[in-house]
Amino acid sequence: MADLSAFPITRRWVPHDPNVLQLFSFPTPNGVKASIMLEETGLPYEAHRVTLSDADVKSDAFLSLNPNNKIPAIIDPDGPDGQPLGLFESGAILLYLGEKTGKLLGDTASDKAHVMQWIMWQMGGLGPMLGQLGFFVKFAGKEIEDPRPRQRYADEGRRLLSVLAGQLADRDWIAGDYSAADIAIAPWLNALNFYEAKDQVGWDDHPVLQAYLDRFMARDAVKTGMNVPPREG
Repeated sequence: MADLSAFPITRRWVPHDPNVLQLFSFPTPNGVKASIMLEETGLPYEAHRVTLSDADVKSDAFLSLNPNNKIPAIIDPDGPDGQPLGLFESGAILLYLGEKTGKLLGDTASDKAHVMQWIMWQMGGLGPMLGQLGFFVKFAGKEIEDPRPRQRYADEGRRLLSVLAGQLADRDWIAGDYSAADIAIAPWLNALNFYEAKDQVGWDDHPVLQAYLDRFMARDAVKTGMNVPPREG
């Protein structure tokens, strides 16, 4: 049986089976990247519900695994050096799981480079911009009277969606075959529903994006992974 005692987080979120990968997450656009990737690759795993409250993500237990206090994070009891491995950052987790399983990163070095390119595009652009837009449209930022912050993120979100629509104009998936890049990107498109921000970014100007999102959401692994761990514990 794997020994995960070196990870203090496991004393608060106790593994039932320490031999399988441990996921510490919540079903946000970043959180579901990890759960969908795990579902798609077929790796056995155990999900622990870590809410976004300070009591969870800023607890000593969680910070011991992720000092950046953001979900998701994982512990792989079967790490690449024969020792358990802890990892945070959703993009890093996607790449790690793809490398571990040999799945969803493409078949060639060129394929992998293009998949990585679009993962980085999401991590550096689409996610942060749409997340900030959500703050100004749905959450506390909507009370700010100055329209410039909201407009800044709406304009950049609109630009990024145009980039994505252009890439998808003649293909079903962002980087060739379905890949970890789609798992990185599509949950953030879906988040526009939750943020009630589709109008601000001109969603209806790009029917190809809705078709893309529909294809993604129809996958069995996505249907499962979108609710792992459940919001209500």
